[in-house]
Amino acid sequence: MTTGEEAAFRALAARRLHVAPPPLHSFSDDDLNPTARMIPQHEEPKPAAVLVPVVPRADGLTLLLTERQPHLRRHAGQIAFPGGRIDATDQDATAAALREMEEETGIAPSFVEPLGFLDTYLTSTNYRVVPVVAMLRPGFRVTPQEAEVKDVFEVPLDFLMDPAHHERHSRDWQGRTRYYYAMPWQGRYIWGATAGMIRNLYRLMYEPA
Repeated sequence: MTTGEEAAFRALAARRLHVAPPPLHSFSDDDLNPTARMIPQHEEPKPAAVLVPVVPRADGLTLLLTERQPHLRRHAGQIAFPGGRIDATDQDATAAALREMEEETGIAPSFVEPLGFLDTYLTSTNYRVVPVVAMLRPGFRVTPQEAEVKDVFEVPLDFLMDPAHHERHSRDWQGRTRYYYAMPWQGRYIWGATAGMIRNLYRLMYEPA
């Protein structure tokens, strides 16, 4: 049975999400760093897609995220949306996001209902990411891909959509200070591109006009 909160999210998504992926990126990891850019300016970005899965629970909506294994060569231990590079065999960004979701978490595509798209996001590693917002029907079974995914967990959407929790943190990079969004939650450090896309979800759907 559809809850009032789920129905309100669906109605908002129908009004405010993009019905097709924007062809060019609107946001990037360099947005907070005009004098400390690290994204290559003259290289073609690699196409990628992630799923932004919203789960309707009895006590409210949540956002499903993954924690990468700490031993990985790249992005070790980071919090991320399920997703990855768009392969030549993928029909489109949505197909890629659903494939990656199943590979990383074991969640079958039959539980996923795509609702629309966020603005395309360019990462510091030069991936042009299409975020696919979807409703994830409860009852799914999680089987993390052990080689890559340490954990799959959910965060209350209310927490992530509160701009008071969109903190600006910084790190030194090649002698310069780079800034990024971070949303620490119960010992989980959500930051970087993932936090940037969550911030994009807030801007697109909840930020006052």
